[in-house]
Amino acid sequence: MNALLKEIRHNPLLWLLAFVPVLFGAARLKPEAHTLLFVLSVLAIVPLAGLLSHATESVAAKTGDAVGGLLNATLGNLTELVIALTALHAGQYMLVKASIAGAIVTNTLFMLGASFLLGGLKHHVQEYNRVSARVQAGLLFLATIALLVPSAISQADSATGAAFTQKLSVGLAVLLIVAYGLGMLFSLKTHKELFTSAAHGEAEEEAPWPIGLALGTLAGVTVLVALVSEVFVESVQKAAEDFGMTPAFVGFIVVALVGGAAEMASAFSGARKNRLDLSVGIALGSASQIALFVAPVLVLASYFIGPTPMDLQFWPGAVVMMLIATLTASLVTNSGRSAWFVGVLVLMVYLIFALTLYLLPPRTP
Repeated sequence: MNALLKEIRHNPLLWLLAFVPVLFGAARLKPEAHTLLFVLSVLAIVPLAGLLSHATESVAAKTGDAVGGLLNATLGNLTELVIALTALHAGQYMLVKASIAGAIVTNTLFMLGASFLLGGLKHHVQEYNRVSARVQAGLLFLATIALLVPSAISQADSATGAAFTQKLSVGLAVLLIVAYGLGMLFSLKTHKELFTSAAHGEAEEEAPWPIGLALGTLAGVTVLVALVSEVFVESVQKAAEDFGMTPAFVGFIVVALVGGAAEMASAFSGARKNRLDLSVGIALGSASQIALFVAPVLVLASYFIGPTPMDLQFWPGAVVMMLIATLTASLVTNSGRSAWFVGVLVLMVYLIFALTLYLLPPRTP
């Protein structure tokens, strides 16, 4: 506990933790002040992401970057899952689907590109395990194909009804969850020797936290992030109207960036320390986990908590963006080496998508 208090005292970013109780108090006293709650929830998530980053790095120092990246992606995606479940219960399926597609694209392009850029600005050339990156990109490509099929079928054959789309979505959800489980078995059990880090990175300036403190911090911060996310999703729609943003832009860009703040903090920190395996593992692992696990779980959960069942039929623009993002990740991670300009190229693809969505929002399918 002393290590945790010392970190808070010496890190000005963590002083923003004061906004966490302020947010909960404002949510109780002024629940109608949506714009204020939106700003406070973003300010509250930032320091929580910093704590989550430090705790995850401590665990990764004990378990290795592959397991550390998987752990961080899992805990980070809990935020997206809570946001999506809250929107699902409210019947905001446009926001749910936009947040799913946005999380995949944001993690694949923004997080990966920014990691390459930030790491490349400090290190001339960086290396990482390309086998691990290619496996994650392969899983992501599989999930993208599964998300493409319902939309492609509905566009090609207008005779297909809602009942067919629902049945197909449930079947695809089960297949994706099975593929995700087999992927974890492959990378963590049967062929784990292929996923060792390409480099050890820089030596840690400070000793990592004890494993008990790190795990306890991970659990506690994850709960706080989930609670803050509930306030965020309740206020984001009204705040978006005040800021002139469309629901598609909010789900695709804003929710994805805020929901992935914890993972981004760890990925960027790892890249600056020349631990690019951790960064690539978080970025691609989180994206594939969203596509292979979170999206199918939301489809199945909609039968229990949603007003109507949700399918996997996305609007064509979102499918195209996810497919391009996956192909971009496969292309840039094929060599196992990176420099800062590679990150710029990947970020440019993301900015093209963001600008397009802001100026020309897609229609609801």
